[in-house]
Amino acid sequence: MMKKEFKAESKRLLEMMINSIYTQKEIFLRELISNASDAIDKIYYKALTDDQLVFNKDDYYIHITADKDNRTLTITDTGIGMTQEDLENNLGIIAKSGSLAFKSENEAKEGHNIIGQFGVGFYSAFMVADQVTVISKALGSDQAYRWESEGTDGYTIEPCEKDSVGTEITLKIKDNTEDDSYDDYLEDYRLRSIIKKYSDFIRYPIKMEVTGHRPKEGSDGEFEEYKEEQTVNSMVPIWRKNKSELTQEDYENFYAEKRYGFDKPLTHVHVKADGAVVYNAILFVPENTPFDYYSKEYEKGLELYSNGVLIMDKCADLLPDYFSFVKGMVDSEDLSLNISREMLQHDRQLTLIAKNIKSKIKSQLQSLLKDDRDKYETFFKAFGRQLKFGVYNDYGANKDTLSDLLLFTSSNEKKLVTLDEYVSRMPEDQKYIYYASGTSVERIEKLPQTELVADKGYEILYLTDDIDEFAIKMLMTYKEKEFKSVSSGDLGIEADADETSSEAEATENKDLFEAMSTILSGKVKGVKASKRLKSHPVCLTAEGDLSIEMEKVLNAMPNSEGIQADKVLEINVHHEVFQSLKAAFEKDQEKLALYINLLYNQALLIEGLPIQDPVDFTNDICKIMV
Repeated sequence: MMKKEFKAESKRLLEMMINSIYTQKEIFLRELISNASDAIDKIYYKALTDDQLVFNKDDYYIHITADKDNRTLTITDTGIGMTQEDLENNLGIIAKSGSLAFKSENEAKEGHNIIGQFGVGFYSAFMVADQVTVISKALGSDQAYRWESEGTDGYTIEPCEKDSVGTEITLKIKDNTEDDSYDDYLEDYRLRSIIKKYSDFIRYPIKMEVTGHRPKEGSDGEFEEYKEEQTVNSMVPIWRKNKSELTQEDYENFYAEKRYGFDKPLTHVHVKADGAVVYNAILFVPENTPFDYYSKEYEKGLELYSNGVLIMDKCADLLPDYFSFVKGMVDSEDLSLNISREMLQHDRQLTLIAKNIKSKIKSQLQSLLKDDRDKYETFFKAFGRQLKFGVYNDYGANKDTLSDLLLFTSSNEKKLVTLDEYVSRMPEDQKYIYYASGTSVERIEKLPQTELVADKGYEILYLTDDIDEFAIKMLMTYKEKEFKSVSSGDLGIEADADETSSEAEATENKDLFEAMSTILSGKVKGVKASKRLKSHPVCLTAEGDLSIEMEKVLNAMPNSEGIQADKVLEINVHHEVFQSLKAAFEKDQEKLALYINLLYNQALLIEGLPIQDPVDFTNDICKIMV
């Protein structure tokens, strides 16, 4: 019998497909099962137009048989089979797909869609096999044929005997190497796990003879081994069922089965989209933050299926970074795939699905915020940081999408509030949305800078995450209201009698303020009379876009270069301390320097900033005591 050469360009092409296209060898089983499913689908299509052909779904299945002694793995289907010409054209020409040609000639009906549109999946078998034998008998033919190949050197085709219509593919599994244990592909548990992972939702039964153990009859504590044929795939995926048939428990079980997390999902979205692109999706919002979520090891993405066949474990393109916490899956028949199911083209369908998913996630979070505030706050405590980073990232490109989802602690409510809730209750005379930054609510409440705003009765948003102020700076405004830090130079509050007297006091003691500025030269941009302090003697404020809290965050990062905010030391001229400063200025310049350095260091401590020279600071305190 003469061996025929493959009709592809070269031996190198087959080597490339075997060694380069697929990243995991286990993929071979998914490809062969998908081809078997296609073969059964083709009989279904024939039955639609042939009255003499009755399609009884119970008669069609895929069978997997492992023979450890002979090191063979056999995949059998009861599909349409192949003629000699089919074997020649579909298996003899690499990268030609019989399923793709069949699909182009037949319109999909009732959800039976051809999976194998790719043309090279069959050859993935050579990743694990030294020899591949195909025995096939086509529907309506009396003659069966055997196709056999050992890889790149070619193949043979000869007539043979086969009782029933269908195809039987036998793989002679390779011997183990130092790097690969090919024995795994002859083990029941390994084969079942691959089928569950990739082909669990193939619409036809995938059957295997499974080894089990049971108590031995008539014995005490002894077990015996037995074998029985089992269907190892689920067949009907949960996302193709009607939502009305499913309970919350069904979704939670699916979440657990897919190992999306060890927690229970806070909420889920079940999408059935028919329009510009057709797809099904189930999306989950976890309750807890994954342990590696804020590390570079974390991988975002949704499982991506094509007609029930898993093609990607994590398709990152389906989720924006700010929704990277979402778990779940998408199944579509509209995706364009090239060469193998592992390589997905960035095409219009994928873009449309991603856009739709983003909208669905936001809508679900908004519904949760409106209808179940406690649940939303649980979510926000776990993933609010990611939303705020999404506002800041990409130069604020997504701030309009995310601003309504943000929460901050309110000085009035003593709980988390939305920006919309804050703005809706602003007094008419309030120009700005005021905020204060710090490491905790307790520390912010004690900040001297909050006194004037709080005294006016204005609500203050407490920003306690290191990303908060960066996000607020990127937002700039919300509903035409500008954000304003309580530590900023101009608070936009009209002067009252105290503030007017402060200005008069500052003018009267101009020389004193100049002297204090000279003493702190290089440490602060200036020293001035405060309009915001009521009971506290001193505080630091910042001029420009960089706040003191932002300075702390940036300097905590690796390779920081000593970034400094433009600080101003503000003195409360109505505090007793100011009288001591005036007296020292008139009588003892050395004591003035001592006082002003103490006040400056106190202001640093209030802000949580390090004192430049702790020894000098303690010595200055001792001087005051004696």
